[in-house]
Amino acid sequence: MKDSGCSTKGFLSLLILWMVKKEAKTGAQLATELEARKGTKPSPGTIYPALKDLVEKGLLKVNTNKAYSLTSKGKQELETGLQTFCTLFSDFNEMKGSCCK
Repeated sequence: MKDSGCSTKGFLSLLILWMVKKEAKTGAQLATELEARKGTKPSPGTIYPALKDLVEKGLLKVNTNKAYSLTSKGKQELETGLQTFCTLFSDFNEMKGSCCK
């Protein structure tokens, strides 16, 4: 996928919370999944500061295997973020029909 220049940077934290919702993932696993979604792999200088910030905010915890998972606070933040996302993009199906055939 070619990068259109329209950045998804503002969604990085929400995406990370979403991706670790079901199972803990390492930074490398998250970067690989983000690459599959966006078409370009985020640099360590992008992914690890975001992970550090989410840990410092108490939204993620990291285990001894360096895998990140949601905290209770992170689950609440994810729910709030998803509600906001759905409100902002309530016309997502229309948007999807324009670009994702």
